Amino acid sequence: MAKEPKNHGKQWSKEDVAQLKELAKQNTPTRVAGLKLGRTAEAVQAKASEVGVSLKPTNQSPYNRRKP
Repeated sequence: MAKEPKNHGKQWSKEDVAQLKELAKQNTPTRVAGLKLGRTAEAVQAKASEVGVSLKPTNQSPYNRRKP
């Protein structure tokens, strides 16, 4: 069985939600956001939907990897 994330089963704090919003604003992939938050990608998607945060990628490369 896969290892559970560090925040498995814990409530989302206001700081977690703020970090989720910031990661979404930075165009961070859902899986990476989950790793940073200590949660699964599915939990991140569910919470983003609950608080009205769009995880759709914008028309930019993540991590500012633009080609010159």
